Amino acid sequence: MGKGKKVWVFPDGDIPPHGGSEPHGHESLVILNTNNQDVEIEFEIYYDDKEPVFGLKDIVKAQRVRCFRMDEPLTDAGYQVSFGQYALVIKSTLPVVAQIGRMDVRQPNLAYYTVMGYGCE
Repeated sequence: MGKGKKVWVFPDGDIPPHGGSEPHGHESLVILNTNNQDVEIEFEIYYDDKEPVFGLKDIVKAQRVRCFRMDEPLTDAGYQVSFGQYALVIKSTLPVVAQIGRMDVRQPNLAYYTVMGYGCE
């Protein structure tokens, strides 16, 4: 069995809006699948000002890493996470390792940092 957990929670998502000629901030969800088979990932997206979105799915191939840019369409279905605050839950068919990286350009000194999610199952 692969390393990681089947459920990961990221309560502090925040995609800043695009602005002018400056580079735009973004977040990336990175998923590592160390299993010998592909895993299906299901996304749950929660907002502070509208109903949650469920049932979005995608694949991370066996023994691969995959980056999902949160400011671009999330799945082949083309769902776009809204700019602003959100929370994310991912569920996978086998254990994976998940982390979010954020590029924050809303200040003079650019900042990029990563945060491990809460792996709970």
